[in-house]
Amino acid sequence: MLRARQRLGKYRIEKRISSGGFATVYRAMDTIEGIRVALKIPHAENITEDVLKDFRREVRLAVQLEHPHILSLKNASFIDGHFVIAFPLGERTLGDRLSNRMSLATALGYAQQMIEAVAFAHRHRIIHCDIKPENLILFSGNRLKLTDFGIAKVAQKTVQGSGTGTVGYMAPEQAMGKPSLRSDVFSLGLILHRMLSGKWPEWPFDWPPPNFHRVRGRVHPDLIAVIRRCIDPQPRKRYRDAEQLLKAFLPAEAKATRHAARKKRNGRAAG
Repeated sequence: MLRARQRLGKYRIEKRISSGGFATVYRAMDTIEGIRVALKIPHAENITEDVLKDFRREVRLAVQLEHPHILSLKNASFIDGHFVIAFPLGERTLGDRLSNRMSLATALGYAQQMIEAVAFAHRHRIIHCDIKPENLILFSGNRLKLTDFGIAKVAQKTVQGSGTGTVGYMAPEQAMGKPSLRSDVFSLGLILHRMLSGKWPEWPFDWPPPNFHRVRGRVHPDLIAVIRRCIDPQPRKRYRDAEQLLKAFLPAEAKATRHAARKKRNGRAAG
């Protein structure tokens, strides 16, 4: 563990943000640029030649993904014997945000941003493999950025020895080691349902999922149909990728917004 005020090259450690089986994440000050960053530092025992080879390949893929809703990679290098991956520092994760009630407008805004990010990756034929609230970073102005492209995949492969992804957020076929673009669509659908309902769908993902009555009461049926297709246990019944999902989501989102506004007006009139 690194200590507060410890120097690591140009970075000054401020505090530990989180720690897992593969790496620890710190908040640090970049003393050259004068900005705070997030440093992900894999545990030393996880860094082997094979892991570094995987990292180099995945980092090169991640660098291609320049998009407003994909977190940019600032640096990946060895510093004082530590392998350091530096990212812009957000305010919190979507996982943190989900502990509080979320308005429909906020949920739909986050949903559009995360789907656009994954659609851009899918356009480059890149599967994320670990889409979950903790990998969606929030910035000021309700801006959302998806992180850990490739890095999550290397981490899971290293710690678990086989397979990628996080239990509870992945599609059934991904859990069996056969991820595809449709698997990312499944994870997006789970998060969308969680934001709207307050509950996570769980295996075996039968329809309707938990708290479905709340979703049905809040949004237009077209958006419900989008969610249902996303989280269908059979991959061939889902959207083929996030680009196809985005084309279905945007008009459904517009209908959901108008539907909510109409309900609000009717409620005021009745009062």
